[in-house]
Amino acid sequence: MPELNYAGAVNAALRRCLEEIPETLLYGEDVAKPGGVHGVTRRLWKDFGGRVFDTPISESAILGSAVGAAMFGRRPIVEIMWADFFLVALDQMVNQAANVRYVSEGRLSAPLVVRTQQGNSPGACAQHSQNLEALFTHIPGLRAAMPSTPQDAFDIMVSAVYSDDPVVVIDNRTLYFGDKQDVVTDGDPAPIGGSHLRRTGPAATVVTWGAITHQVLTAADRLAEEGVRLTVLETPWLNPFDHDALHKSLADTGGRLVVVHEANTTGGFGGEVVVRALEAGVLSGVPLRIGAHDSRIPAAPELAAALLPGAERIYAGLKQFAAH
Repeated sequence: MPELNYAGAVNAALRRCLEEIPETLLYGEDVAKPGGVHGVTRRLWKDFGGRVFDTPISESAILGSAVGAAMFGRRPIVEIMWADFFLVALDQMVNQAANVRYVSEGRLSAPLVVRTQQGNSPGACAQHSQNLEALFTHIPGLRAAMPSTPQDAFDIMVSAVYSDDPVVVIDNRTLYFGDKQDVVTDGDPAPIGGSHLRRTGPAATVVTWGAITHQVLTAADRLAEEGVRLTVLETPWLNPFDHDALHKSLADTGGRLVVVHEANTTGGFGGEVVVRALEAGVLSGVPLRIGAHDSRIPAAPELAAALLPGAERIYAGLKQFAAH
């Protein structure tokens, strides 16, 4: 069982897929010889040659070619350097990849994976810090996931490559070079979907995903020391979303729900989580959403921190919620 950080776990998953599935390709801007802008794909080009290659700076060409390659039997894994840059090539994903199986009456599929990363880091500014997961969950036919640990980063990538649906896997670059953990790398590929109970307690259910999960756990542990025990349900798969786990958790916590995400609150996927719980009749009382304020993200770290939900703001919100 190797000890890997998040970036190492992604690299190991890509290596496994390239070794196990001859149809797999890996490409994108600076993915091959440079090893990726964040170093995640280092050494893969040397070991797999022409199946790992660099592309011109054209997101439309990257995604368009991936759709075509997938339709003709390949399993491309392509990288969009920042999720913000995805927006110049949405036609290829929304109108093409997501529709292949439907418009071909099931005769064709588009088993492609798009790797990208999003979220704020120091100096990222407005065009490199947006959180767009809600956009991808809105498109029928696309799958979307946001891991937060090295093990999930590995497992989700392998599951995504083995899936016959187009999958968007969204990293947060602040996770890439965190602490190393033991990662199981030889397990069978799991079906896409699922969630994790990271903490258990009767006060409320807190649903979260992606890098901000760690901030939520910090806040929950602080409240536990004060006698307020919360259930923290991490849902790295946003589509398919684990509604059964959510409903069970809400039954155990009196139907009290908090959703926390780094994306801005308006139009965030947290609203969908709340409404689905309401429709299922498992919600009690007024829910709470904690997200970024509705603003562009400034470059100055101090100003960005004032807009984004950090551990202190999450702690204060959870404490007030639990008190009512």
